[in-house]
Amino acid sequence: MLGLDNDTLDREQAVEALWKYSLGGKQCVDNIMKYPGTVNLVVNLLKSDSDSACESAAGLLRVISSTNLYRDVVAESGAIEEMTVLLTRPSLCSNVKEQTMCTLWNLSVDEEVSARMTSSEILPLLVRYLVDEDVKVKEAAGGVLANLALTQSNHKLLVEAGVIPKLAKLLTADEEESKVVRKVARNALLELVKDEYYKILVMEEGLVPVPLVGAAAYKSFRPALYSWPSLPDGTTIEQGSKSPSRYGASELLLGLSIEEKNSDLEEAKMKAVVGRTQQQFLARIGAIEPEDDGKSNSESSSSHKVTLLPWVDAVARLVLILGLEDESAIAKAAGSIADASINEHMRVSFREAGAIKHLVQLINHPCDDVRMAVIRALDRLSISNYVCQTIQAEGVLHPLINLLKQQSKSDISHSSTSTILNILTRILDPNKELKAKLYDGPVNGLNKGLRSTETPASLNTQDTISAEPIFSTESVGVGELVDSGLLSCLVDILKTPIPDLQRKAASILEFVVVIEEPSVEKLPLPGIVSGLEAVFRQKSITEEENDREVHLLEVEEAGLAVSAASRLLTRLLNYQQFCQSLDSGSFTKLLRSILVSSIPLQYKEWVAACLVKLSSIHPDPVNVEVTTLHERIPRLIEEMESSFSPQVQESAAMELNRIISQGTVDSSRAIARGGGIFAVVKLMEMGSEEAVEACLAILYNLSMDAENHAAIVAAGAVPVLRRLVLSDRPQWMRALRLLRTLPTSYD
Repeated sequence: MLGLDNDTLDREQAVEALWKYSLGGKQCVDNIMKYPGTVNLVVNLLKSDSDSACESAAGLLRVISSTNLYRDVVAESGAIEEMTVLLTRPSLCSNVKEQTMCTLWNLSVDEEVSARMTSSEILPLLVRYLVDEDVKVKEAAGGVLANLALTQSNHKLLVEAGVIPKLAKLLTADEEESKVVRKVARNALLELVKDEYYKILVMEEGLVPVPLVGAAAYKSFRPALYSWPSLPDGTTIEQGSKSPSRYGASELLLGLSIEEKNSDLEEAKMKAVVGRTQQQFLARIGAIEPEDDGKSNSESSSSHKVTLLPWVDAVARLVLILGLEDESAIAKAAGSIADASINEHMRVSFREAGAIKHLVQLINHPCDDVRMAVIRALDRLSISNYVCQTIQAEGVLHPLINLLKQQSKSDISHSSTSTILNILTRILDPNKELKAKLYDGPVNGLNKGLRSTETPASLNTQDTISAEPIFSTESVGVGELVDSGLLSCLVDILKTPIPDLQRKAASILEFVVVIEEPSVEKLPLPGIVSGLEAVFRQKSITEEENDREVHLLEVEEAGLAVSAASRLLTRLLNYQQFCQSLDSGSFTKLLRSILVSSIPLQYKEWVAACLVKLSSIHPDPVNVEVTTLHERIPRLIEEMESSFSPQVQESAAMELNRIISQGTVDSSRAIARGGGIFAVVKLMEMGSEEAVEACLAILYNLSMDAENHAAIVAAGAVPVLRRLVLSDRPQWMRALRLLRTLPTSYD
């Protein structure tokens, strides 16, 4: 009756009867599959205009494809292509969509079949049906995507199709989704977060990967009994009663009532309290990880013991794990905190949840894995200036210095050294006091732009709220740093051939020199001199590499290191004792070679300033000339070309005019070689009267060299000069004189 030569109604009745018969079990399916070509005839009925016929055909294919033996037969029959066409129909009943999606769910188990699905037009349909009104359709669509995500080669296509926001919404939506929908959405996202880049995209949607450490690890959790409630970051609340509640009930009640509308807490603190309360309650009753009860756990096995939680619960869960005794669990939690600190919102959330205190206490943990994970987490958190202040206030400085001193010279290039230096560089920043004044105070009466949503607020007038940590040079204790052996470590790092480490070491040394201005006798001057010399002898600055891209990266890193070392040397030149121990001639040659090298222009500014400082101590006119040609002139040309301020452009033009008017031949050549002619002509066309005067003077001096005539004309100077002559502006005589200087063929 399924034959194509039979009546359409007979075929529809036949497929409906076979579908019902197939529900009897595998034996019934085997009996149907004894007839060759049955699957092809059923697939043909997917083209029917009858919804009942399409539902029966899709339902029969669903039952057949659920048997491993016949799954390939269905896939090779063209069912995927026909179902793709079927799902594109504008009006399709939910039953047809459900049976079709479930058939695709069965077929997507096969890796080869899933590859065909991602290369077809069905992927956008699956994403669209994730928001279908029928929950069964949503479950099936999510199941197909979860199976497709099992193949790593499909990840890029899935992300480009926009599955991450849709799947994340199913897990974070306020309305309650079915367990199946949440499970398949979580499984799909857990596969995607195995890629570092896609993990960030998932976290941006409000979901954070959290390690499953096992229920046994939480047995060491001891809730604070008879405790008075406090905020997760350690802020205490003034007691209104002298008798604390038993079993920590006051903490629980605080978390239950904190979301009341009359609360004066800002959102970050409210979320921290609510998340901590929920996670501690789960830990108390032993339900925080029910997967360990011996039941099958596909989530744990398929995701390498990682789950996904909304950021409020995830932050609280990770902080809770930091307080356990299991070393492996602590290391995993610290690593997850580092991975999750992708933006200011997450960093402040961990700060409010009390993660900083735990992490600082764990720096001296005897386990290497724990220490490495903790240092990495503090590194990522310290990117935030606000959180970095809290890290400093918790006393992180000396434990980090002790760890740095423990690194032997053979291990000084270890990744932990770079991570420790990252944190120290942010805390011991020579410009930090200036940044605190610029960024941590109200501007024109407005709230702070960097973190307007996370400024600490008070609970009420009776609460005792800890003040926001403010940067203070006194809190750092530079005198103790000098005596702690840190400087000798930094000198050793300066001598390493790693520009990134050299840059950080030079920055910290500059902090020690600038902030407190310690006695020069306490500084290891010979070591600093040899360290600076090692920085200035960067091979990547003078040597040309075959791989241009690699060479550019090396030059960039070397430029950063050289700039930091030049700042340090400039500061040290203020001390007479240091100048006496310095071979100024050797350093002058090194700085000149750097100034004429290929490092980016922005890194030459401090090199030029250092040369000028050396010239003021040991007069050398060559230094001034080299600085002018290789730093001042290129910088002025860049300001004329890229600055959006007319005043800056005008000042740059007038400075260039002053330099070239001194009669140095090399200065005019440097302007022409650096593309200054085009910048001068452009400014002459749009600038003020003073700018036009300066530009005309520059061009007139440049026109004295016939080699510059072609460039002047190519820059479009002739039409501009003619307009000046015809406009009767005060500069018309100078413009006419410049026109006559150019060859007659250009007039």
